[in-house]
Amino acid sequence: MASCALTLIAAAPVKKGEPPLTAQTMRSGGPIDADQAKLRFDSADLAFEIVPAEQRLQGVATLTFTVKAALSLLVIDLDRNLPVDSIAINGRKLPRSASRNPEGRLTITLPRMVAAGGTLVARIAYGGTPHVAVNAPWDDGVVWSTTKDGRLWFGTTAEGYGCDLFWPCLDFPTGEPAMVDLHITVPPGMKAPSNGKLIGVATLPDGRSTWHWRARQPNTYGIALNVGPYEELSGSYKSRFGNTIPIHYWYLPGEERDARRLFAEFAPTLDFFESVVGPYPFGDEKVGVVETPYKGMEHQTINAYGNAYAKAPEGFDWLFHHEFSHEYFGNQLTAANWDDYWLHEGYASYMQPLYGRWREGEARYAAMLDQQRSKIVGAQPIVSGRIRTEEEVYEAGGPGTDIYYKGSWILHTLRGLIGDAAFQEVTRRIVFGSADPKPGGFRPRFGSTMEFEALVARVTRKDYGWFFDTYLRKAALPDLIETRAGGALSLEWRAPDGLPFPMPIEVQVDGTTRRLAMSGGHATLAVVPSAQVVIDPFARVLKRSRAIEEYQAWQASEKAK
Repeated sequence: MASCALTLIAAAPVKKGEPPLTAQTMRSGGPIDADQAKLRFDSADLAFEIVPAEQRLQGVATLTFTVKAALSLLVIDLDRNLPVDSIAINGRKLPRSASRNPEGRLTITLPRMVAAGGTLVARIAYGGTPHVAVNAPWDDGVVWSTTKDGRLWFGTTAEGYGCDLFWPCLDFPTGEPAMVDLHITVPPGMKAPSNGKLIGVATLPDGRSTWHWRARQPNTYGIALNVGPYEELSGSYKSRFGNTIPIHYWYLPGEERDARRLFAEFAPTLDFFESVVGPYPFGDEKVGVVETPYKGMEHQTINAYGNAYAKAPEGFDWLFHHEFSHEYFGNQLTAANWDDYWLHEGYASYMQPLYGRWREGEARYAAMLDQQRSKIVGAQPIVSGRIRTEEEVYEAGGPGTDIYYKGSWILHTLRGLIGDAAFQEVTRRIVFGSADPKPGGFRPRFGSTMEFEALVARVTRKDYGWFFDTYLRKAALPDLIETRAGGALSLEWRAPDGLPFPMPIEVQVDGTTRRLAMSGGHATLAVVPSAQVVIDPFARVLKRSRAIEEYQAWQASEKAK
């Protein structure tokens, strides 16, 4: 039965990028629809059936909301390529005329107005051909693939275009349901690892199986479907906070040796994060990783891994580590506005050199940061100060990959400025809402750049507005101008638009290092004319580099040839 389905997939596959998406479906985040803002999303019960012979997805979503203000329309995001078969509201089936979905925003006229404080339960049955990703995970959708021996291998990814690609949802960051149950029915011989805790697996009379998972407050794009003939490695991790955490890795047959090597990284990675950030946020569910037919993604407690077990000089798998970082920075701490998404990606990128330092010391830390430094573009500010969509951050003139690499270097510079203890406290407070988090004592939370800045001020008892104004709200980097005349070395910061920038800087003179306060953005130091001077010898401060600018220009010209 499964092999027949695969033959049909091969005979008439849905092309990449098909069926096409509307602009509404491709839009994720941004200003919240007025009717959607009236909803508190209490729970989602999502039943999926994967039909590989037709490359089809069937779904039944039961969504429960508390209404915060009187409501006559229920507005739900859902790709129109997944047409609705039926809708029931609070148990009452609606006529087809009660709903419409021309552009990917399902609008349902309620049979009667629901008053504030009321409960609204919508049961939506739907199905169709889901959009096939062009280049997952950078382009979203589903991926129909096969293993080396020709068996089904399927995955979803939805960070960019959003959850509405395969289930009816509220497609903005704060649209997280408080609880999600997933029932995933798959062909015989297939497994379906997904988010949260496994409640049970039921085998149907025809050999198919239904996998039941339950997850609390998952990120909207973090819900994921994965189907394949997986094999599993499992174990447990004794946390430094006293709890025991289940750990699981689902991998393809024939890869056990490589899979075990990757699995061996789980425990030390957990120990690092628990030591420098705090308790693993989902210890009551699991640490979960699944091999996918695309590179990777931070799906809550079921991170996608597709790095082909690549080796790296730092001695650990960067992709596994980066996606795991998002369990803290993305899933536990979620940016309420895509404009603040550097809190996800900047922190997740910075955790890798920090882990290198934790494992091997300062040399590895410096080497890994140096790799990131030449990738900073500086074309647009990291933060705009307005509500943005995902597309406006990654594309459409947004900061793009600077939220990763510039974000990482901003955090590196901040840590050097305020010290390890303060940096760790700020990090814990933004992630957990507390400086002393304990397992079971916190829930996933929403954060913002404004809150982060306020925490830095609160913890250090100093105003670092000048730091954030320059690094986050301006595209260009501060330039440190060095002038030597006679027996004097003069240093002056020139920040974009003349902003104040009193960043302390280290200067090494003939092997002796001292730290200049740079009050007012400038300082003068007496040096003999023959002295060897190195500015910022340990690269603690993010600043303009003409050498890197010339290197990037050369790279661009070589690529254009």
